[in-house]
This record gives sequence, C-alpha cells and structure tokens, in this order.
Amino acid sequence: MSATPSMVDELLAQLQGAPIQQMAQSLGQSEAQTEQAVKAAVPMMLGALGNNAQSAGGASALFEALQRDHGAAGGAGAGPDLGGLLGSLLGGGGGAQSGGLGGMLGSVLGGALGGGAPAGAGAASPAAMDGASILGHIFGDQQDQASASLGQATGLGANAGNLLKMLAPLVMSFLAQRVMSGGLNSSQLGNALGQEKDQVQQQGGLGGGLLGSLLDQNGDGKLDVSDLMKIGGSLLGGKR
Repeated sequence: MSATPSMVDELLAQLQGAPIQQMAQSLGQSEAQTEQAVKAAVPMMLGALGNNAQSAGGASALFEALQRDHGAAGGAGAGPDLGGLLGSLLGGGGGAQSGGLGGMLGSVLGGALGGGAPAGAGAASPAAMDGASILGHIFGDQQDQASASLGQATGLGANAGNLLKMLAPLVMSFLAQRVMSGGLNSSQLGNALGQEKDQVQQQGGLGGGLLGSLLDQNGDGKLDVSDLMKIGGSLLGGKR
C-alpha cells in the first residue's frame, strides 16, 4: 500500500496556518470554526469530483478544464503556483506568500466575496479564479444543497457558500499540480479521484457525511432531516 498521503490530507496540510487564518478573517468567523468547515468541505468537494469523474466523459471534461484554465499542461511550471493563487484569491490582502497555497489566497478572497479576480492575479486565468462557476461544475444542481448542508453542519450558515467559493479555485489548482507532477492522463485522474471518493466515504466523519448526503443516503433525491441525522454525530468529534 502506498505511503503517499491522500489528496484530502495533502491539501488540508497545505491549508493549515496562514491560509485558514486568512479565510477566517475574511469570513468574520473564528479560526477554529473555519478550520472545522474546511476539513469538512475539502473531502466533500474532492469526493464530488471523484463521483463526477467515474464516467469517461466526466473525467475527460475535468481533465480538459484543468488543462485549459488551471495550467495542468506543458510540464512543471506551466500553471500558477498554489502559493501565488491563494494570495490573489483573498483580494490582494496580505500580498503574495511563499510556498504552498500561501500567495494565491489574496485574489481568491476578493473574487469570492464580491467581484471577479483582480487584474494582474499572476498567471491565473479569470476562469481559474471564478469560484462560483467552478462550484457549478463540481456540484451541478446540488450547489445550493452543498452550501446549505455545510452551513448547517458547521454553523457557518450563509458563509458556507463564500468558503466554498474560496476553496474551489484552490482545489482545482491543487488537482492541476497533481496532474502535472504525476504526468496523469484523464483516465488516471478519474481513477485517482474515484479512490479519493471511496476513501472519504469509508472514513466517514463530517466530510464523508456531507458527501453521502449529496449522493443521497436515503434515496429520495433530496437532503432532509433523516439525511442530516446521519451527519450530526460527526460534529461531536468525528474525523473530518
């Protein structure tokens, strides 16, 4: 079994520290509550992408979007560094930071909380910074449900939608770097994300519960009280 960390674990590790602090400040939430919400949102998002990528068409569409908008083509250095993107996403506040997702977050916060990406946001294309549109591709017609269930489960309320808009470009740029560093094709990307989805569901916790609710745990096609009951226990100390 490979010792390579899961995508969820790797991305969450990059978001620790200053990135979560900046997101919390932008949302007006405590750092602890923002961290809890991020730990739920990231597996939900990667799991949803894994579900989408289980068809050849879904995997190809995601792969093409990563190549077109997020720099997952042309080898190392072809796309925006996650460090630069994080600074941009936060609206320029704090400036670029070195390493990890640090510098990219500034622009994302500006776009997520009103307005598009600021001019000069590194090598990131407007599509790469458009969190709302990316969420539409990740969740489809379940985007509002994803925001509402995350807001309910974490206490963020309407701010959950803003958090997801911040995270969406970071998730896509993270995947673009994974594609570049691993030399993945669309089929390999789909397989990797499918494994990630299975792992999220197996591990459970809040992130797995939220993903399960999107995939409709009771089979009635909507999130309701019986679905939320299956999520609620993880708020009291479950793993992500």
